[in-house]
Amino acid sequence: MSSCPSGNNQQSASLLWTADSSFLNGVSHHKQITMGVLLEYEHDYQYHDHDNDSNDSAYDEDYFGDLHTVCDKQEVRSFAGVFLPVIYTLALVLGLAGNSLVVFIYLSHKRLRTLTDVFILNLAFADLLLLFTLPFWAADAVNGWQIGTAACKITSALYTTNFSCSMLLLSCISIDRYRALAKGSAHTPARNNSRKHRIIMCLVVWGIAIVLGLPDMVFYTVRVQHSSERYTCRAVYPHSMARAAKATLEILEVSLSFILPFLVMMFCYCRVGVALSQAATAGVHGGRRWRAFRVLIAVVGVFLLTQLPYNVVKLIKTLDVIYILVTECDVSKNLDLANQITESLALTHCCLNPVLYVFIGSSFKMHIIKLAKHWSQTGRGYRHGNEQPAIEISLKSATQTHTNSSSGNEDTSTFTI
Repeated sequence: MSSCPSGNNQQSASLLWTADSSFLNGVSHHKQITMGVLLEYEHDYQYHDHDNDSNDSAYDEDYFGDLHTVCDKQEVRSFAGVFLPVIYTLALVLGLAGNSLVVFIYLSHKRLRTLTDVFILNLAFADLLLLFTLPFWAADAVNGWQIGTAACKITSALYTTNFSCSMLLLSCISIDRYRALAKGSAHTPARNNSRKHRIIMCLVVWGIAIVLGLPDMVFYTVRVQHSSERYTCRAVYPHSMARAAKATLEILEVSLSFILPFLVMMFCYCRVGVALSQAATAGVHGGRRWRAFRVLIAVVGVFLLTQLPYNVVKLIKTLDVIYILVTECDVSKNLDLANQITESLALTHCCLNPVLYVFIGSSFKMHIIKLAKHWSQTGRGYRHGNEQPAIEISLKSATQTHTNSSSGNEDTSTFTI
């Protein structure tokens, strides 16, 4: 009888020694996606020797080591099952209403005269495609992924592609506004605003976004979540490239979907803001130019408010993949919760884009008023005489804008005040 406790003690000591000796190499993170949010639901502390592990089929907990110390993420899943469906339902309703109206008016009433108009239309399409993926992620958060691997791959790729495309289009809009200022006129042939030029620009933007979404098409699949025994849609990388692949893709997404657009927007809108400030100082439409300057501040401010927190969390997760920073279950849970909340905040940009880039424009508001008059007799109360003359953010020059922007031409750029 006395030999049994001795044997158990020796076995426990052996297991503890194995765990301690391989701890730094054995902490692995298994990303799972719930409603488009990459969550480390099963942050398994897996103790094993990578050198002796010959499995290269999948970076998955089902195939690693014999001893698992599992960080139970039931609290995170419960929070996601309540919080994310509510947030995404609101985003879906508001985003569909605003972006659908933008697409309808552009395609049925408004001529695409400027490159910015083309970018805004593509932005609305990208936001709509992104919003259409939200019901699938909402269902995933509540009941798990129930519609197969093909749908998992397509939905994940659509999410990443259109999210990235929206961010890139925002930077393109800022570049076009800056070019309009630099050229001195928003409607001169020197801007190369031809149909071919528009098509090439849009193809480049969509091409980059599709490239960013391709890894999701390749690596995302459906796996059984062992702690809850339900299916989840998540990225599963080959073991030989798991850490490098995850870190590289995260850095690439942050660089092209946040850092690059932010730097471009800051440079372009700062230059436009300086021009607006100088014009206001010179006394040319000072009040309306100051209002235009405030809109620029709002555009950049909303971008930072919605995108910065999410990308900071993504960078932390990337550093964790590379350097194994998170070694406590509570920290891992908090990181997952932060990821859910910040990505939900980032998605609100889909609802705000129509307001920031379209509805603030006098030209576009005129089309909405005309549409309201056409659909309802109550629209008779609106009169074009009550419309304030449009002053373009794109600017023409310190003197030209006064005469040209107040002409009331309905083909002026949408991005006006």
